[in-house]
Amino acid sequence: MSDPTRLSRRALIALSGTGGVLALAACATGGPPSGDTGGGTDSPGGSGDGGTGGSSSALAPGSELAKLADVPVGGSVSATVDGEALLLSQPEAGTVMAFSAICTHQQCVVAAAGAEFDCPCHGSRYDAATGQVLQGPALKPLTAIPVAVDGDRVVVSG
Repeated sequence: MSDPTRLSRRALIALSGTGGVLALAACATGGPPSGDTGGGTDSPGGSGDGGTGGSSSALAPGSELAKLADVPVGGSVSATVDGEALLLSQPEAGTVMAFSAICTHQQCVVAAAGAEFDCPCHGSRYDAATGQVLQGPALKPLTAIPVAVDGDRVVVSG
């Protein structure tokens, strides 16, 4: 039995052809995936054709992002600091990299996945050590956030 509150494709086409308003959101099912990574918005352009333009982070220098011990060597973790979704990796012992977790393709929150970062929305993959695109549809790298190791903490530098 069909749901009486849902319109068929034929009804939507008929409605749009009679002056009705029709708005569709590609791949939208209620917004970006939820989870420990928080939420966010895409960089300007949204289609992968805009630049990342450097860090747009509002994080203050010295802000702690994570404990160094929480970022596995050769791996990565997700974090949310001051409402910003972030990704941290430690490609070599004592070398930590941080990036915005917002996909440069379509505003989704990217997840930490070992030596990569993976976008659950459209399959973009990024190198966790550099933020560079490994697989599209994203065309631009993730926005880097300058960080430093301060004792046992990873902090925003700058």
